[in-house]
Amino acid sequence: MNLVGQRERKGSDREAAFGIGRRLAPRAAIAAVAIFLAAFTILPLYILFKVSISAPQEVMTAHPSFWIQNPTLEHWARILQPGNLVGPATHSLVVATGAAILAVVIAAPASYVISRLPRGWRYGVILGLLFTRMFPDVAIAMPIAITFLRLGLNDTDLGLILAHLVPILPFVAWILVGTFEVIPRELEEAAQVDGNGQIGTLLRVVFPLAAPGIAVAALFAWLASWNDLVYAIYLFLSERTLPLMTYYFSNRGSVFDTATYAVLLTIPVLVITLALQRYIQAGTLSGAVKG
Repeated sequence: MNLVGQRERKGSDREAAFGIGRRLAPRAAIAAVAIFLAAFTILPLYILFKVSISAPQEVMTAHPSFWIQNPTLEHWARILQPGNLVGPATHSLVVATGAAILAVVIAAPASYVISRLPRGWRYGVILGLLFTRMFPDVAIAMPIAITFLRLGLNDTDLGLILAHLVPILPFVAWILVGTFEVIPRELEEAAQVDGNGQIGTLLRVVFPLAAPGIAVAALFAWLASWNDLVYAIYLFLSERTLPLMTYYFSNRGSVFDTATYAVLLTIPVLVITLALQRYIQAGTLSGAVKG
């Protein structure tokens, strides 16, 4: 009997170990893929940062070192001068933030109305919005620049914000239509029964539930405006944005200044993404709807 009991215990131990292994295998695979993607994302940023603090003789060689050796702040000192950074950074921040806010303010109510249309009309309107993105930005930027020149909007933050709305608004509306579609109409009806009007229902019920989608749309709008180069080239003739400064220094062949500006462009992107991370969660909207 003791032998039989030992065999049963060994069998149960093997089954338990096998079960644990089956549960850990998918987690290990997910962890490996996450590590690979993280390394794939961080590696270009590391190389840019390394170039921005390296001396020319350490980069312009046949076999440059992968690790940072003898760092120097010479390139950063040149870029951080007021004329090279403060003005362009201010323009980029004001334009990107203004374009993101204005795009969400305009697109959110329109997207809600589109999401409540019949299915055929809804998809027709969405396809019409996406159809506007088929035209190249250069073909749109040229007539906008000519029109804004007559209106005195060249070299102004307002002019660049309005120009950025042309490519940003369809994309933001497309994201928000999908966000509003998943919000049950029963919640709106219940809110109206409780005494809320249409505007009150939107402000107190629909928009709070749609906060994750709105955050995603605002983030993409901000990134699109922050990284824009085409419209800035046509509309900013005497002023500069950070992408424009990166473009001009890359044309001059200055690898180190270009890398430094690229790092500066990346830092606000990381900060904004981390700041909105708590809103960009797949479970936030579903949990709110269930409640």
